[in-house]
Amino acid sequence: MSDAHPTWKAFESAALLEARVRSGEPYHEFLELPSLSCGIYALAAGSKDLQSPHDEDEVYYVISGRARIRVEDEERVVGPGSILFVGARSEHSFVEIEEDATFLVFFASGEVGEN
Repeated sequence: MSDAHPTWKAFESAALLEARVRSGEPYHEFLELPSLSCGIYALAAGSKDLQSPHDEDEVYYVISGRARIRVEDEERVVGPGSILFVGARSEHSFVEIEEDATFLVFFASGEVGEN
Protein backbone atom coordinates (compact mmCIF):
# COMPACT_ATOMS: atom_id res chain seq x y z
CA MET A 1 0.00 0.00 0.00
CA SER A 2 1.11 3.57 -0.57
CA ASP A 3 1.88 6.11 2.15
CA ALA A 4 -1.50 7.72 1.36
CA HIS A 5 -3.23 4.71 2.94
CA PRO A 6 -0.75 2.65 4.94
CA THR A 7 -1.42 -0.90 6.08
CA TRP A 8 -0.63 0.14 9.65
CA LYS A 9 1.16 2.70 11.79
CA ALA A 10 2.29 2.77 15.41
CA PHE A 11 2.32 5.80 17.70
CA GLU A 12 3.64 6.48 21.18
CA SER A 13 1.32 8.58 23.32
CA ALA A 14 4.17 10.46 25.04
CA ALA A 15 5.53 11.57 21.65
CA LEU A 16 2.05 12.63 20.49
CA LEU A 17 1.48 14.65 23.65
CA GLU A 18 4.87 16.36 23.24
CA ALA A 19 4.15 17.13 19.57
CA ARG A 20 0.83 18.74 20.55
CA VAL A 21 2.61 20.97 23.11
CA ARG A 22 5.32 21.92 20.56
CA SER A 23 2.66 22.85 18.01
CA GLY A 24 1.29 25.53 20.35
CA GLU A 25 -2.21 24.63 19.14
CA PRO A 26 -5.01 22.99 21.16
CA TYR A 27 -5.49 20.29 18.46
CA HIS A 28 -2.70 18.27 16.89
CA GLU A 29 -3.72 15.81 14.17
CA PHE A 30 -1.39 12.82 13.89
CA LEU A 31 -3.27 10.57 11.47
CA GLU A 32 -5.29 11.55 8.40
CA LEU A 33 -6.77 8.93 6.10
CA PRO A 34 -9.79 9.03 3.80
CA SER A 35 -11.90 7.12 6.34
CA LEU A 36 -10.40 8.23 9.68
CA SER A 37 -8.42 10.99 11.33
CA CYS A 38 -7.02 11.14 14.85
CA GLY A 39 -5.60 13.87 17.02
CA ILE A 40 -4.75 15.06 20.48
CA TYR A 41 -6.93 17.90 21.84
CA ALA A 42 -6.06 19.87 24.97
CA LEU A 43 -7.99 22.46 26.95
CA ALA A 44 -6.57 24.39 29.90
CA ALA A 45 -8.53 24.62 33.14
CA GLY A 46 -10.98 27.50 32.96
CA SER A 47 -10.66 27.90 29.18
CA LYS A 48 -13.50 27.90 26.65
CA ASP A 49 -13.96 25.14 24.11
CA LEU A 50 -14.69 27.00 20.87
CA GLN A 51 -15.32 24.06 18.57
CA SER A 52 -18.40 23.97 16.38
CA PRO A 53 -20.31 20.93 15.09
CA HIS A 54 -18.34 18.64 12.78
CA ASP A 55 -19.52 16.85 9.64
CA GLU A 56 -18.10 13.57 10.98
CA ASP A 57 -18.97 11.26 13.84
CA GLU A 58 -16.31 11.42 16.52
CA VAL A 59 -15.11 9.61 19.60
CA TYR A 60 -13.23 11.23 22.48
CA TYR A 61 -11.11 9.31 24.98
CA VAL A 62 -10.27 11.42 28.05
CA ILE A 63 -6.57 10.95 28.78
CA SER A 64 -6.41 13.40 31.68
CA GLY A 65 -8.31 16.22 33.36
CA ARG A 66 -11.87 16.81 34.44
CA ALA A 67 -14.68 18.73 32.74
CA ARG A 68 -18.29 18.54 31.69
CA ILE A 69 -19.35 17.87 28.14
CA ARG A 70 -22.52 19.40 26.75
CA VAL A 71 -24.05 17.64 23.74
CA GLU A 72 -27.19 19.32 22.47
CA ASP A 73 -29.22 19.77 25.71
CA GLU A 74 -27.49 17.14 27.83
CA GLU A 75 -24.44 17.41 30.11
CA ARG A 76 -22.18 14.86 31.75
CA VAL A 77 -19.05 14.97 33.92
CA VAL A 78 -16.04 13.35 32.23
CA GLY A 79 -12.61 12.42 33.50
CA PRO A 80 -9.70 10.08 32.80
CA GLY A 81 -10.93 6.94 31.08
CA SER A 82 -14.25 8.40 29.87
CA ILE A 83 -15.11 7.48 26.28
CA LEU A 84 -17.57 9.72 24.46
CA PHE A 85 -19.34 9.36 21.11
CA VAL A 86 -20.67 12.52 19.46
CA GLY A 87 -22.71 12.17 16.28
CA ALA A 88 -22.02 14.23 13.18
CA ARG A 89 -23.40 17.77 13.24
CA SER A 90 -24.30 17.62 16.97
CA GLU A 91 -23.78 20.83 18.94
CA HIS A 92 -21.18 19.99 21.57
CA SER A 93 -18.45 21.50 23.71
CA PHE A 94 -16.54 20.93 26.90
CA VAL A 95 -17.67 23.26 29.68
CA GLU A 96 -16.59 23.87 33.26
CA ILE A 97 -13.07 22.63 32.58
CA GLU A 98 -11.93 22.07 36.17
CA GLU A 99 -8.48 20.58 35.42
CA ASP A 100 -6.27 20.82 32.33
CA ALA A 101 -7.83 18.23 30.02
CA THR A 102 -6.33 16.17 27.21
CA PHE A 103 -8.35 14.04 24.81
CA LEU A 104 -7.55 11.47 22.15
CA VAL A 105 -9.98 12.22 19.29
CA PHE A 106 -11.08 9.95 16.45
CA PHE A 107 -13.03 11.36 13.48
CA ALA A 108 -14.79 9.03 11.03
CA SER A 109 -15.11 10.66 7.64
CA GLY A 110 -17.94 8.55 6.29
CA GLU A 111 -16.32 8.74 2.86
CA VAL A 112 -15.28 5.09 2.59
CA GLY A 113 -16.18 3.77 -0.83
CA GLU A 114 -17.27 7.18 -2.16
CA ASN A 115 -15.73 8.42 -5.41
